[in-house]
Amino acid sequence: MIIIVMIICVFVGPWLYRAPMSNLTTEIRDPRSPVALWLREHFPHHVLFQREFREAAGHARQLPAPGVAASTQGTAIDWWIRLLADPSPSLGLALSGVAAAQRHGLPSVQTGLRLLAGLGAVRMTDGQAEPVAMDPARFADRSEEWWARVCYALALLVEPLRAYSVEGSRLNRLTPDSPVRELLALATADEVADLIGMRELARERLLPGLPGGEIFSGPTFDGSFDLRADADLIAGGLLLDIKASQGGKPRKDGTRAASLGRDDLDQLLGYTLMDYTDRYRLHSVGVYATRFGHLAVWPLDTFLAGLAGRPVDLAVARASFARVLREDLPAHWQASHAAA
Repeated sequence: MIIIVMIICVFVGPWLYRAPMSNLTTEIRDPRSPVALWLREHFPHHVLFQREFREAAGHARQLPAPGVAASTQGTAIDWWIRLLADPSPSLGLALSGVAAAQRHGLPSVQTGLRLLAGLGAVRMTDGQAEPVAMDPARFADRSEEWWARVCYALALLVEPLRAYSVEGSRLNRLTPDSPVRELLALATADEVADLIGMRELARERLLPGLPGGEIFSGPTFDGSFDLRADADLIAGGLLLDIKASQGGKPRKDGTRAASLGRDDLDQLLGYTLMDYTDRYRLHSVGVYATRFGHLAVWPLDTFLAGLAGRPVDLAVARASFARVLREDLPAHWQASHAAA
């Protein structure tokens, strides 16, 4: 138990300095939030991007079998793409999820720690568990099924960090003494096959399109101290969001068209604006649709100007957005709390 308390301090601690009460995704989806209001006032033009994405993506190439857990599956393929793209990824987010599992009283804590230790993703320093860069190349000889099950397990470990309730979590099927193989067995055969199919598309249609340069998987931003936010991937200045949506409703022939929600575009925009000091030197943003094998990339100035309907001074926009997060949003939280 001491180890788990230390994990909470180490991995949740950086956000506790300002104690943000929410996250970017939640605020974007709340029409009363100052974040959503500001973004939609200053960057209201989404339709052309949505239409361009839908037309270019074509039809879905990898659809899941009935019963596949869509949300967990999306997080799992996100992990797998990170492990494919990043030669030294951190699994710190999963370790934070283990700490959250302990707070929720889930029986998966020790099993999760054993998985991360076996992957070479944690080390003990003065009694504290800390993340270290994993080396995916160490496991190059493992089967595709093993990789799929590992990524699904990582997705399950993250869920307690984001969920309001863990009552339905598959992690409840474990016991405090469960070996790692029982955690890996929580993915069904259909889920494993679906993940492998999406991985094959990513190898063919995503990885060759990533620019060279430094890779950041699961990056956080300057503004993450004001509002919790972590993106999927930054590759050589390209900010990439990974989407595992099945798309719109099935057509008469059973095919589906890709969809890109306004919230998806606002999320990319929010990440961009939260990089207050231009740490990542972003030059473009993109969305990769895992089930369509489609990568859409927009130069950053084109993306901002298209959403705003005019040229945008990025430094000015970032400063304005920082004021929203640091002044307007806390006032909104305080007023909401008082009203409750």
